[in-house]
Amino acid sequence: MPRCRPFFARHIASRFVASLVLLATALCLSVPQAQAAPLPAMKAKQVSVSGLSSGAYMAVQFGVAYSAIVEGAGVIAGGPYYCARGNVSTATTVCSCTTLPAMCHVSAGGTDVSGLAAITSQNAGNGSIDPVAGMNRQRIWLFSGSADTLVPTPVMDDLASYYQNYVPAANIRYKKDLAAQHAMPTDFFGNGCSTLGSPYISNCGYDAAGELLKWIYGTLVQKSSNNPAGRFISFDQAEFLGSPQSHGMAATGVLYVPPGCDANNAQACKLHVAFHGCKQDQASVSDAFIRNAGYNGWADANNILVLYPQAAPVFPMANPNACWDWFSYDDPNYAKQSGRQMKAVKLMIDRLTGGSDPGPGPGPATCFNASNYTHVQEGRAHTNGFYVYANGSEQRMGLNNIFTRTTLKRTAPDYYEIGTCP
Repeated sequence: MPRCRPFFARHIASRFVASLVLLATALCLSVPQAQAAPLPAMKAKQVSVSGLSSGAYMAVQFGVAYSAIVEGAGVIAGGPYYCARGNVSTATTVCSCTTLPAMCHVSAGGTDVSGLAAITSQNAGNGSIDPVAGMNRQRIWLFSGSADTLVPTPVMDDLASYYQNYVPAANIRYKKDLAAQHAMPTDFFGNGCSTLGSPYISNCGYDAAGELLKWIYGTLVQKSSNNPAGRFISFDQAEFLGSPQSHGMAATGVLYVPPGCDANNAQACKLHVAFHGCKQDQASVSDAFIRNAGYNGWADANNILVLYPQAAPVFPMANPNACWDWFSYDDPNYAKQSGRQMKAVKLMIDRLTGGSDPGPGPGPATCFNASNYTHVQEGRAHTNGFYVYANGSEQRMGLNNIFTRTTLKRTAPDYYEIGTCP
């Protein structure tokens, strides 16, 4: 049996075997759940994100793409925005060491931070992510285990360098002196700190969740217990993404509501989004991440809602290990606001904060006349099969090629319509 990896099978040719193992594991570990309810509407504020492994990459790309609403990010074993550049080989050999050891090319500066910063500026310039100025006020907490063999410290060093382009040095904290393997470090639950294995949570005598929340939000009341006093709400993720399991997200997600954050008091609560890593979804590890990653005790003491969105495997080869999409296994626009998973999580946040997607709106339109291929490359449209669709309106533009030209009007952030302009 292949050894478990929190990203995906080390050797790409072994993915089909790994998917069969994961399916058998999911059938054994999944627990009966009540029918999912709708995600409740609340009025929480001060949104932050964090994650491990693929969840760390998801936290980074969400915090960059939606920097206008994200107060800060906690990143455990991740790398710079758009590190994989939509390529699984780059993801497994440059942005991580999740392929055969001889094929790993992780090195200091190997992710090309300046190139990724240029892509970030391009995406911000064409409106597919928020302006980069939004990152200037964020507080960023970074953790790299010095014994991490899957996302070695040079990748995290590149992430720190990436953030230095946008975030004041005083707002960045980076810890990399703990000999931890690739896992979520806690002070109460998990494997030994040097262990690599499911559920990818390690008792290192170090409270990563607490440290990142304190860094992002400032002074917090000390947690009194690791036993959650609130309630877990299993909610329907299909409300936010049609056919979620076809796109790497599970049918249900989980919201943790501490005692002080019932629907009547949620306006006084903060909202933190915790992205699990690969093979940490409920089907793989039951509720181990949701209950034991370390967030809930701090949520109880400080009135913090914790949203645990759930990824899911896409069999047989695209995403057998339930990773978040940070390398384009489902969507070429995965790192933009129009990315399916990104948009789904944003809609969940809107529900919990009382925000809303601006959608199409009045005002002067900005026009772009280009080939369908160029529209896709510059982030105004996306592909589904052979056809191209405008971001936001989802209008079909025709075939994806350099010969078919279309005029798109941008009438709201990342919302485009086919039309003509004066």
